[in-house]
Amino acid sequence: MDGIVLLKDDHKTVEKLFKRFEKAGEKAHAEKRKIVDRVIDELTTHTWIEEKIFYPAVREAAPDTKDHVLESVEEHHVMVWLLSELKDLDPADERFDAKMTVLIENVRHHVEEEEKEWFPDVREAMGRNRLTELGQQMAEAKKNAPGKPLSVPSAG
Repeated sequence: MDGIVLLKDDHKTVEKLFKRFEKAGEKAHAEKRKIVDRVIDELTTHTWIEEKIFYPAVREAAPDTKDHVLESVEEHHVMVWLLSELKDLDPADERFDAKMTVLIENVRHHVEEEEKEWFPDVREAMGRNRLTELGQQMAEAKKNAPGKPLSVPSAG
């Protein structure tokens, strides 16, 4: 699997979780907690492999994408702080749903930019072999990715 396909698969997984969250009832606190915990795990791993492996490789292969990478890292910064706050927030807290809604909006914006505006250029610049190599590296790195959102480099 190439690196872009791996990242898009992650995006689909998270989008399904977002939809489950949005369909859960207002008082479905236990269900929302489970969904959010899974979102935290998925997004922490995803952002970590992007920042540690994918973004540096892209900057090397396509230097003209530097601004997009920098913007993405800043979007990650906002996201991992929201994740860290959600991690310890009681789902019955009146801010829980609002915080999750802000996260969902930010992630959807980020995914749309990556998939529609950026990934096609990255695919062209890197080629199939390099993307396959990156996909293997990222899949392997997922096994050792940290579980805490503030462990992602952009958190600092």
